[in-house]
This record gives sequence, C-alpha cells and structure tokens, in this order.
Amino acid sequence: MSNKTELSVSAIKEGTVIDHIPANCLFKVISILGLDNCDNLITFGTNLGSNRYGKKAIIKVADKSFEKEDLNRIALVAPDARLNIIRDYEVVEKKFVTVPQEIIGIAKCFNPKCITNNETIITKFTLVNSNVMALKCHYCEKVTTEEHLKIL
Repeated sequence: MSNKTELSVSAIKEGTVIDHIPANCLFKVISILGLDNCDNLITFGTNLGSNRYGKKAIIKVADKSFEKEDLNRIALVAPDARLNIIRDYEVVEKKFVTVPQEIIGIAKCFNPKCITNNETIITKFTLVNSNVMALKCHYCEKVTTEEHLKIL
C-alpha cells in the first residue's frame, strides 16, 4: 500500500489550478471568472480539508491561463487564493493573488445615486481595508463592503 495520499480532484495536463478558495466562495469565483460559460474542461471540489480554512475549494481549468484583471477579481472574493500554472502535469509557476490598492472597472459601487451607476463611467475604488474588503468609491466616496460587493 502506498503512503501517498490520493488527489481529491483529478490532475490536469495543461492549465491553471486555483487553490485555497474559501469553500463558501467557490461559486462566486466560478461566476466572476465566467467559468460557468466556458467550454474548457473544468473540475472543482469543495469542502476539502484545509489547515488554514477548515474547508476550502479548488478549481482546475484545462488549457486556460488568467490575466492580471482576473487575479484582481479573484482577490476581491478570495484574497488568500493562489494559482498554480500547470504544464505537462507539473506546477511550473505559482501566483498569489493580492488585493490591489486601486480597483478600476471590476467592482460596482453600491450607492444607487453614484454617477457610475447612472452614466457610462468606469468605476474606480481605493482599498480601505483588505481584512473586511472595504472599497471607497473615487466618485461618491461611499465605502462598499464585502456584503454589498458586486463584481463586474
């Protein structure tokens, strides 16, 4: 009998693995990356054991890489996530997501009277607090918190 543990989610030959997603954020990450409308092979697991979270989720996307803007989107809902770039079944690069100090065009202001919700203007926020994901709107100066955060 082997002393290696089995993978809970099968390996991919080429692509990206998004790991260390809080289990309750799995479907948010799938949605904000548009993976629910993607033709690539996608495997995910949730409620997997994690020393950090107790339970975590993981997403494996075959033959796909993600841009910096995608990493910023992930950071807004899963700030401790990391991406493993896979080539020929091996991890060739690890990327850690970080919440940027300035968030442009990827989040919606929760204030219905904000100009960004009434005219065609790209949203712009400054990070106030990454622990509770508080973003201050550049235009109306209202603070959008995690509970009201909508990713574009």
